[in-house]
Amino acid sequence: MKFSYRKTSLIYIVLFIPVFAAAQTGSNTNGSSTNAIPTAVPFLNISPDSRSGAMGEAGAALSPDVNANYWNPSKLAFLDDSLNAVSLSYSPWLRHLVPDVSLSYLSFAHKLDSRNTIGASLRYFNLGSIQLVDANQNEQGTYRPSEFSLDVSFARKFGNDFSLGLTGRYIHSNLSNQSFASGASQQSKAGSAFAADISMYHTSSTQQFGKDATFNYGIDISNIGTKVSYSDVGPSYFLPTNLRIGVANIINIDDLNQITFAFDINKLLVPTPPIRDDNGNIIKGKDDNISVPAGIFGSFSDAPGGFSEEMKEITFSPGFEYLYDQQFAIRAGYFYENPDKGGRQYVTMGLGLKYDIYRFDFSYLAATQSASPLANTLRFTLAVNFGGK
Repeated sequence: MKFSYRKTSLIYIVLFIPVFAAAQTGSNTNGSSTNAIPTAVPFLNISPDSRSGAMGEAGAALSPDVNANYWNPSKLAFLDDSLNAVSLSYSPWLRHLVPDVSLSYLSFAHKLDSRNTIGASLRYFNLGSIQLVDANQNEQGTYRPSEFSLDVSFARKFGNDFSLGLTGRYIHSNLSNQSFASGASQQSKAGSAFAADISMYHTSSTQQFGKDATFNYGIDISNIGTKVSYSDVGPSYFLPTNLRIGVANIINIDDLNQITFAFDINKLLVPTPPIRDDNGNIIKGKDDNISVPAGIFGSFSDAPGGFSEEMKEITFSPGFEYLYDQQFAIRAGYFYENPDKGGRQYVTMGLGLKYDIYRFDFSYLAATQSASPLANTLRFTLAVNFGGK
C-alpha cells in the first residue's frame, strides 16, 4: 500500500484507505517510487533476511537454509545438516524517512525424513506510531498500523537433485483505526487474504575450471491469492503476485575457500494500469479490473507501451558470496529496478559468521539515488540449527 509519512495529517490516511497517496515522500512501503505497479501489501516482497539481502536480493537458487521459506520453499527439502532450524531477522525500515518502521521475520524448518521437510514463517511489518487528528487538526490519540503474514510450507525431494514446494499463506493488513474512521463515508476495516506459493529447485554437481562445483536453478511463484479490500463497499486490490527465477553457481576453490555467483530476476504478475483520459476511458493498455487468474496470465502482455514496457517491469539481482571454511562469509550484490517502474537501485554488502550451531548475518544497503528512502538500510539475522548432526 502507498501511504503518507506525514504523521500530523493521518486523517487523510484513515479516511481514504487504501489509496494512501504518498505525495509527502513519493515512496511506497517497499521503497519503490509511486510510479511502480500498485498492489496491496507490498511488504510481502521486501527481502527479510541478511544473507540474500547482502547479495542484491538474490535467493531463488542459493544453497538452502531455513530462510528458503521466503525465497524458494522447495529448497527446504535439501536441508541436510540438522533436523530443525530457526532464524530470526530484523530490519529497521525506511529510516531515511521515519524512525520507527521495521520488518521482523521468524522462520522455522523441520526435516520429516530424507525427502520431506516442513517449514513455517511469520512476517511482521510495523508501520510505527501515528498521531491521529480530526478535520480541525485536533489530536485524537495515536495508532500503530501493522501488517503480518503467516506461512506454512511443504517441500519434497524427487530423486537426488530435484524438489518441489507448496506454501499456504494468511495475510492480515490493519492500516486504519476503525473507531476513528467510523464517521467516514466508507467504513474502513482491516484487510485479509489467503495466498499460495508454488516452487521448484534443481541442483547438480559438476566440474568447472578443474574444481568441484555445483550449479543450481530455482523458480518460485508467490502470493497467488485473493484480492484485499479495506471496506465493505470499496474496491479490492491485487496481492503482489511475483515470479522469481534464479540461478546460483558454487565453486569450491579448495577445502577452505568457496565462492558463489547468484542471479535472480523478478516480475510482478499483476495488471499494469492502463492510460486513461480525463473521463476515465482507456486510451492505451488494457482494463485492469479483472480476476486474479486473468491478471496473472495477462501480466505478460498488458503494458500500454508494449513489449519494451513489459521488459521494464523485470528487476535484476546479481550477487556474490565468498565463504571461508564454512564459517566466515563476505557478500555483495546489486539490485536494479527500472526508473519508470519503481526506480529502486542500490548496492548491497554484508558479512556472515558461523559458530557451532549459530550463524549471524548482517547486510547493508547503499542506495545509488541520493534521496532514496532505502539509503543506509540494515538487516540482522540470527539462525540456529539443532537436533541433527
